[in-house]
Amino acid sequence: VQLQAFGGGLVQAGDSLRLSCTASGITFSTHLMGWFRQAPGKEREFVAAISRIRGGSNPYYSDSVKGRFAVSTDNARNTVYLQMNSLKPEDTAVYYCAAQRLGANQYQFWGQGTQVTVSS
Repeated sequence: VQLQAFGGGLVQAGDSLRLSCTASGITFSTHLMGWFRQAPGKEREFVAAISRIRGGSNPYYSDSVKGRFAVSTDNARNTVYLQMNSLKPEDTAVYYCAAQRLGANQYQFWGQGTQVTVSS
């Protein structure tokens, strides 16, 4: 299993950015796909997730990003996206994508992370 996240960068407050995570070795029909982030000196935190299990499309968001971020998948490309709008300096972090197998209670697979820096 491989997850590769990319698309991070340096942007200004209020800008938008889209992160991508390509997955190999898993399918979205059997895995919950999540985005997490870790800012310097802070613990990793949940950002968003999407379940395409059993053909559904159910997104989940943390309160801090709800209304600004949107998670989606492209099944043909086996890619999950995180569209980030109205970025704030507090969104600065390394962003990770992760996959959780159906029936599991934690994420088993993690990507390498991509840096997002939002300047004020």
